[in-house]
Amino acid sequence: MRKPRTSVLLALASATALALAGCGEAGGGGGGGGGGSAAEGDGPGCAEPAGGGRLSIATGNTTGVYYILGGGIASVLTDNVEGTEATAEATNASAENIQLVCAGDSDIGFSLADTAADAVNGGAGFEGEPQSVQALARIYSNFTQVFARADAGIESMADMAGKKVSTGSPNSGTEVIATRLLEVNDLSTGDVDQQRLGLPESVQGMKDGSIDALVWSGGLPTGGITDLVTSMGDDVVMLPLDEELPKMQEAYGDAYTEGSIPADTYGLPEDVATIAVPNLLVVSDAMPEDVAEQVTRAIFENLDDLAAVHPEAENISADTATDTGDVPLHPGAQAYFDEQG
Repeated sequence: MRKPRTSVLLALASATALALAGCGEAGGGGGGGGGGSAAEGDGPGCAEPAGGGRLSIATGNTTGVYYILGGGIASVLTDNVEGTEATAEATNASAENIQLVCAGDSDIGFSLADTAADAVNGGAGFEGEPQSVQALARIYSNFTQVFARADAGIESMADMAGKKVSTGSPNSGTEVIATRLLEVNDLSTGDVDQQRLGLPESVQGMKDGSIDALVWSGGLPTGGITDLVTSMGDDVVMLPLDEELPKMQEAYGDAYTEGSIPADTYGLPEDVATIAVPNLLVVSDAMPEDVAEQVTRAIFENLDDLAAVHPEAENISADTATDTGDVPLHPGAQAYFDEQG
């Protein structure tokens, strides 16, 4: 196991001070679903748990919803799970978060459902090696948000050829979606001047004109996007993705669904059709069942506190929490939801 970059091992009194362990190493960005699951024993195994007393949550860019809501979850777990002190860590998001969880460097990670499905199936970016991650729950959905400078001559994804385009942080769910949006328009990252930037850097690049467009997958509203639209006003436009949706579904599966950005989210002229993808909270399959049950319970019994941190928490529901697609639900989380009926 690599040396943790933070104190990341979880201990609870009822778990006899056992913590998470590392799984096999993932190889890069994430992708869509299909195929078997890690629950079938095809993925790399996890090492023996070790003792410790902290819980690390791998989130995303500091101006994105993952990071903000992750901080709220950390507070909820610290306050409601005995023996735990939780922290939220900024990362490049989905695929990197799965790598961190599988390596034992983080205990919980936010991930887009398409990236997580690709991890358990050993899909693109994971070098054909299924990863032994499981889900605590499906939470809220991310919305794909594509913006272009008004003077860049970009009216659709098909116009991106030759343009300077931020496709998101390396190994992020945004990068996966951006790459696929280009592909369904018969383009590749080689056809654009690809900039692999985090959201803060992407927004700054839009403002100073060093990039022409950005792709972002996040909750509503995303602080960085609010900053972009507030700062640039009519000098930036949001691109609709209604034509891309059926192509994405045909090529990559039903993790991609119809979504809409309400006009008042960012003060846009009108609602914008886009593509939504569910988010999951993922953990190692080595997490003890009672630990997973207590963590899941703390989150779902304190949703009002999380909604005070970010409004996307209002869209987290036990009614859809177990709908995790190809990603198996952790038995401890399943025990909690079974108890709730």
